Amino acid sequence: MLTNDSPYHQKFHQLLDQIRGEVEHLQDQVAELEQENQRLREKIEEIQEGQTDIFSAMAESERLALRHQVLGLISKIDDHLEEQQQ
Repeated sequence: MLTNDSPYHQKFHQLLDQIRGEVEHLQDQVAELEQENQRLREKIEEIQEGQTDIFSAMAESERLALRHQVLGLISKIDDHLEEQQQ
C-alpha cells in the first residue's frame, strides 16, 4: 500500500500537478483562439456587407451595353468555331 511519503505517491502528485498546469494552459489558449475566431468572423461579416457585385454597381444602360458586348463576343466565338469545323 502506498503511503503519503512514498516516492511513487510524490511522483504521482508531481505529474498530476504538471497535467493540471498543462490543462489550464490549453484552456487559456482555447479561450484566446475563440476570441480571435470571433474577431475574424466579425471582420468577414463587415467585409461581406461592404461588397457589391460588379453588376449592382452599374446603371441599367451600362448593364445592357455590357450584355450586348458579351452576346456579340459569344456570337463571334460561335462563328469562329463553326468555321473551324468546316
